[in-house]
Amino acid sequence: MADMNPVQNTTQSVSSVNSVSSETTSSDTTAGWKKYAHNPVLGGALGTCFDISVLKDGRTFRMWFSWRPRKSIALVESQDGFHWSEPVIALGPNPHNNWESDLNRPSVIKVGKTYHMWYTGQTADKSWIGHAISTDGKTWQRLSDKPELSAAQPWEKTSVMCPDVMWDKTKKLFRMWYSGGEQYEPNAIGYATSRDGIHWTKLASNPIFLADPNTAWEQHKVTACHVVQQGKWYVMFYIGFHTEDYAQIGIARSRDGVTNWQRHPANPIIRPTPNGWDASATYKPFVIWDGKRWMLWYNGRHDSFEQIGVATHEGKDLGFEKFDARVGK
Repeated sequence: MADMNPVQNTTQSVSSVNSVSSETTSSDTTAGWKKYAHNPVLGGALGTCFDISVLKDGRTFRMWFSWRPRKSIALVESQDGFHWSEPVIALGPNPHNNWESDLNRPSVIKVGKTYHMWYTGQTADKSWIGHAISTDGKTWQRLSDKPELSAAQPWEKTSVMCPDVMWDKTKKLFRMWYSGGEQYEPNAIGYATSRDGIHWTKLASNPIFLADPNTAWEQHKVTACHVVQQGKWYVMFYIGFHTEDYAQIGIARSRDGVTNWQRHPANPIIRPTPNGWDASATYKPFVIWDGKRWMLWYNGRHDSFEQIGVATHEGKDLGFEKFDARVGK
């Protein structure tokens, strides 16, 4: 079972980093997005906190985040999405399986009364995707001592990671978008499906989303996406890399979630703030529509230190109007 011992003094550590201002400027967001003025919302004395998954569970926001110093996935909770509880370890390294020596990059969904977590297990030079279930989101049971997805297709090179899973109620199908390629930062985004959430079929024509070499901000790599449904569209929030170490956040959309992706005309929507807590890179978006606005959590890096921040967007329209006008939609 997972280690449930909380880390103490989290409130003090978070409030201490909130003294760093992240006010929105014209250079660090576009398309109506605004960074929270008191970012970061999680980090400080906790050490490196990165790639997350958020679930609105009743009135409570629940965030599972990658906690680098503990090589674990931890859980925090919030009533507003900005102020978070002290973390507890949800799923830690498995000493019996070498591929799970470092756990991170979770995707958590709730189907019926069961929580499902797909996560990345890593060694120094390879990554895999595993699966665990829970009845409360805190105590997790691994479904196998073997990974569910491994790097096998040529484009995946050594690593598959960053799962993002959606339950399609109509098709009774689990749908996964995942990243594959190199270990330090994967290269592109692939797609897989499963009837039971355990046995997966990768799309033969993967990857479905590649870097655009003609667009400077994402010319190097695209990775770590979160896909949501908005009307008849699947909207993908993703990381675009200008270089290996400089990343920003963009949006694209597709009618089927697999083909014919249209990039947002205002990309990148979330950019590093000069001299801010996220001055070096902005990574791994995760988005929820809370009934009034979009909330986007992401991890920002300043030099080698990563923490979690929030950006918001008032109103449901994400601003694809230029595409709509061009194609007559």
